[in-house]
Amino acid sequence: MLVLYETALGFCLFKVKDSSKINHEDLWEEFETPEKANKMLKLKALHRFTSTATAVEEVTALQEGKLGKGLKKFLSEEIVDKGKEKEMLYVMDSKLASSIRKKLGITVQSDKETVDLFRGIRGQLAALLDGLDPKDLAMMSLGLSHSLSRFKLKFSPDKVDTMVVQAIALLDDLDKEINIYSMRVKEWYGWHFPEMAKIISDNLAYAKVVRHMGFRTNASSTDFSAILPEDLEAIIKAAAEISMGTEISDSDIAHIHSLCDQVIAITAYRTQLAEYLRNRMNAIAPNLTALVGELVGARLISHAGSLLSLAKHPASTVQILGAEKALFRALKTKHDTPKYGLIYHASLIGQAPPKLKGKMARMVATKAALSIRVDALTDTDGKSEPDAPSIGIENRAKLESRLRALEYQGDQNGVRRFNNNDGRKQERFEMKGETKTYNTAADAVDLVSTQREKAPIEVAMQAVLDVKEEKRRAKEEKKAKKKEKRAKDDDGDDHEKMDVDGEEEKESKEKKRKRRESAPDGDVEMKTEETEAERKAKKKARKAEKAATAVASSDAVVENGESSKKKKKKEKKVEA
Repeated sequence: MLVLYETALGFCLFKVKDSSKINHEDLWEEFETPEKANKMLKLKALHRFTSTATAVEEVTALQEGKLGKGLKKFLSEEIVDKGKEKEMLYVMDSKLASSIRKKLGITVQSDKETVDLFRGIRGQLAALLDGLDPKDLAMMSLGLSHSLSRFKLKFSPDKVDTMVVQAIALLDDLDKEINIYSMRVKEWYGWHFPEMAKIISDNLAYAKVVRHMGFRTNASSTDFSAILPEDLEAIIKAAAEISMGTEISDSDIAHIHSLCDQVIAITAYRTQLAEYLRNRMNAIAPNLTALVGELVGARLISHAGSLLSLAKHPASTVQILGAEKALFRALKTKHDTPKYGLIYHASLIGQAPPKLKGKMARMVATKAALSIRVDALTDTDGKSEPDAPSIGIENRAKLESRLRALEYQGDQNGVRRFNNNDGRKQERFEMKGETKTYNTAADAVDLVSTQREKAPIEVAMQAVLDVKEEKRRAKEEKKAKKKEKRAKDDDGDDHEKMDVDGEEEKESKEKKRKRRESAPDGDVEMKTEETEAERKAKKKARKAEKAATAVASSDAVVENGESSKKKKKKEKKVEA
């Protein structure tokens, strides 16, 4: 009877001297002292680890329940080659026991009864291994544990999730940078060749053409076959001949070329990063990638933090993940909650009609939650197998068939039916004697203007006309804005004048009202319409009154003067 025990030094194979005591309840008493342990077990063979890397590899295989190369070779030499396959071998791990039994055909046992045996070996290991210092064994165990911990942290699945999170964030940043740089290239080079932006819409192709051509005068002698198709090449050359752009200097084109180099380099790196992200997602979450794609899957993992955190979310949360603001705003205002979040960009939801997008989002989220949990709880070896994304592919096929069924059902509901309760029925078809012949006079030999292919010079002229039209519209908009501004200023002045006039009218009315209130009731007369004769008579009466008042005032002055003279004479007489 043999016992296999692994240590930091290597694999030990012990021979049991008294096999009758193995299943005894008081087995622990046999390992109380080193002498008793040596009487119970004897070291038969020892397989030492040659290096720390070998030790880490063998111990990692043992933890996963697999048979490593070193252990397989050791057992083959000590047991199989010596014809001792039928001899009982005690092993601590049940998974390792099944692996040894399948690959080497050795009789292996691993149960609860052997726990005390391995506990006793661990306690008296230094005594069973002759010539080994316990301190050296402790140092070797500590070093191996540190190396094993570093190895596990190095290949931690959480760190792999972190790589995906960082990659998708960098991919979004690169897209923004490419758009900003491409817009700057088009605006800058557009002063020299404005028509080219209308002809070439792709940012990378535009940057390559600018870098390859330089000045627009070089277009006729430049070969664009490696960048553009033949039709676009002819259009570019024709537009360069009649372009209405301004001239630029050599220093200007040098800076534009350096900016084009940046656009080309960033776009190339963006392609490499997308391929890296695709490979990572196929390795981490193959089922989720097969169902919704690598970009949507990576964004879901990034939003949740890790694949394991995403697996803890229910399907309803996965459905609206990324639309939290809209959800809480809808709950606060008591409106309808959102139907989808980041999962909206999945191809299954994109190809659904608008009326079925909400239903498809719910079904895709349900299947995605199952795929995420399978990916999160499957070991690394299971993900690397060829049939790893089987669940995701199967669920995708089911969802596609379900979408086709829903679309067909919607089409059937939209068909007009004639067998309703109103009594109408579809008329029966009957063959009639009339036959119609093909009208050859309606044939058109020439193509319609929309079907006729345009020449490159026509396309170039159209691009030039479009640029002119845009400039004309911009000028008209500027003029209209200036007119509106002037009209607003004039309206402001008129309002101020109107305010002044209105204030004067108010003041005059207020004065008249006060005069009426202060005058007696008898003097207040109602105004009536007067004739011209009455007006003249009133004027004469007013003049006569004025003359009379003037005469009366002069008489009063004379009388006052005479009375004052008399008074002075009397005063003089009194004094004398």
